[in-house]
Amino acid sequence: MFVKYWGYLLAKLTAAGGVLWFLRAAIAKLFPKPSVTVWNTQQDLFGHDLGYTAAMMGFFLIMSGILYVVIWDQRYRCRTCLRRLRMPVMTGSWPNMFLKGQPRLEYICIYGHGTLKVPEVDLGGPKAIAWQPHDEDIWKELEALGVGDRR
Repeated sequence: MFVKYWGYLLAKLTAAGGVLWFLRAAIAKLFPKPSVTVWNTQQDLFGHDLGYTAAMMGFFLIMSGILYVVIWDQRYRCRTCLRRLRMPVMTGSWPNMFLKGQPRLEYICIYGHGTLKVPEVDLGGPKAIAWQPHDEDIWKELEALGVGDRR
């Protein structure tokens, strides 16, 4: 179950790494090494060439953004079927945090595999998101509850 989840993350990170590797190779091809040497050592372009330094800064920002998006996308996927989690429901209460519980968003897998609880407030430091798998099919349970209400 979790092997597929972590394998998918590894595949996305590998694909992102490949794209970033080609982008880094394009930057290296765009800015060739200078043929001038100082005291028998070849100068590195970073810190000495403004265009190359700005390109590497942009590359770093793009790399950080891609890594953030990959991890953010993986966080909101079902641990069993890898589909995006849907139907966010706000639970808890902002005015009555201590009585009714802290506010959080709950996402569910549309196939009933589990629920993801994401806290909305960080009172005691950041809290980890909690994945709660469902043992049986949640839709059958909800359907059984709704059968008695029909007329």
